Amino acid sequence: MRNPSKSQVSLPFIPRSKTTTESNKTGSWRFLQPRYDEKTAPCSAACPAGEDIARVEMLVAQGLFKEAWETILQENPLPGVCGRVCFHPCETRCNRGPFDESIAIHTVERFVADTAMRYGLHPELWTAPSVPRARVAVVGAGPSGLAAAYFLARLGYSCDVFEARPEPGGVLRWGIPPYRLPVSVLEREVEMIRSLGVQLHCDRKLSPDFLKMLPERYAAVFLGCGHYGNVAAGIPGENLPGVEQGLPFLEKVRSGHLPSLSGTVAVIGGGNTAVDVARCAVRLGARPVMVYRRRRQDMPAFAHEVDMALEEGVELMELWAPLEISQHPQGLLLTLQQMEVVAEEKGRAEVRPISGRTGHLVVTKIFMALGNVPEETWLHPPMEDGSQVLRLANSVLVRHRDGTLVAYGGDLAAQSKSVAHAIGSGKEAAMALDVGLRTGWDAVFDGLARCRVGPGPSLSMEIYLGGNRCRRNPHVVSFHEINTDYFLYSPRLVQPRLLKEERLQGFGEIDLKISAALAIREAERCFNCGLCNQCDNCRLYCPDLAVCKDASAQGRHINLDYCKGCGVCVVECPRNAMSLVENETGGRP
Repeated sequence: MRNPSKSQVSLPFIPRSKTTTESNKTGSWRFLQPRYDEKTAPCSAACPAGEDIARVEMLVAQGLFKEAWETILQENPLPGVCGRVCFHPCETRCNRGPFDESIAIHTVERFVADTAMRYGLHPELWTAPSVPRARVAVVGAGPSGLAAAYFLARLGYSCDVFEARPEPGGVLRWGIPPYRLPVSVLEREVEMIRSLGVQLHCDRKLSPDFLKMLPERYAAVFLGCGHYGNVAAGIPGENLPGVEQGLPFLEKVRSGHLPSLSGTVAVIGGGNTAVDVARCAVRLGARPVMVYRRRRQDMPAFAHEVDMALEEGVELMELWAPLEISQHPQGLLLTLQQMEVVAEEKGRAEVRPISGRTGHLVVTKIFMALGNVPEETWLHPPMEDGSQVLRLANSVLVRHRDGTLVAYGGDLAAQSKSVAHAIGSGKEAAMALDVGLRTGWDAVFDGLARCRVGPGPSLSMEIYLGGNRCRRNPHVVSFHEINTDYFLYSPRLVQPRLLKEERLQGFGEIDLKISAALAIREAERCFNCGLCNQCDNCRLYCPDLAVCKDASAQGRHINLDYCKGCGVCVVECPRNAMSLVENETGGRP
């Protein structure tokens, strides 16, 4: 074949310029401007402790386990505890849920805490300089008291914690069975709180006189006494021998004094205490029957705990209420009243007795688990609002006439009774006391408002201390704002557990540990809503090459001389960490 002549050589279809076009500053065409705008993930907004969950998952996905642990500790001193016993409302708000399945956030949190424990890691957290002559008394070493002392210590205060029982932990130590929360996990995290200088004084029973003495030695007081008073059923025979309250029974189990049970035992109630009592009774050789006056879906107990209880052999009698307890040759005779649903309000059934419909149950023992209240009426916070009482989201702040500040938290003030809410309550109270002592009573509301995670009510200590998180937009990222084209369908991590037969052999922990590889894989599923993870899509897709890398914390900036404001970078950001706004002048976006 002959070589083509020069005149026959085809020219390129795309013309090429031999000179630079930098003089053509197309940014002058712009009327919209992209900017880096990190936002709030819905899981963080739903977390009662206000954890920066999206960042934790990002760090775990990168194998930065210590950094992930320290990120949790910014907001929550008990990650090992919460990774096991929290009801994880964060997962119900996870944007991954509508895509395939939500992230197993609590499992990853537990992995991070266990890894830190296994390797004896020590956190590197910023703490404020000590505040001279500012000591705070914390009454109660449950989750709210421990959290309050932890955050107050980080804010520079000397803290003395007074606990009525011989060991700290409150409900974490005495009310949650070891198959859910091993005591070694709690002790490790209590020791970490102690390392901040917090002094724990156990076997110190609170009294009204003791409370009156505290202002003489302390600038402020936090009351975090849990609800240990029992709610009476108000039925004949509830004080007969063989009828026992649920929390004292769990305390016996926790202390190692395992009672011998046999035959059928009845557990009255539908909360977490009732479920824990029933599951302990199974392990002690009994056949427990839970009696609940409403339906299963109305039970305040965590749904997954109810599921495991039924799997382990616990029987549930729905829509039955206790009517009377009497002696029986084989133990106790429990007379029951059948109930019927008459209405539903906020997803919970309203019930009434069905006339003439009763039943009987012969049992060897009855456990009452109908709820708990403060042991003493004077522990209730004041009800009136006004110049001397501030009712916050999860705590109550009171100013006495002599200027002493008293904060009520945990079960005494939090709207929801959970470990995570108790931790959030202790944090909120610590921040409120700090604002009140440093700035004044009138500044408390505004001081806390600027620390909300998204719309609140959860608060962030990192924001309060002026960390990087305070620069985020409080806007909560919704699912439709995620560019799901960049994510593949992936199944959720299945929590490994002991087999049912193995569980019933004793009180060993049911949920098993996961490997680092599984934790990383699960964390990689996270959308990291609202956060930049340096994926570089903005730079790769910019048609004007206006996104430039630099040495800043952001890692890049937008050269406004050439950015035409087309918004491609914003659209192609998988996580909604950018925004398109009206044209602005000055400063790098």
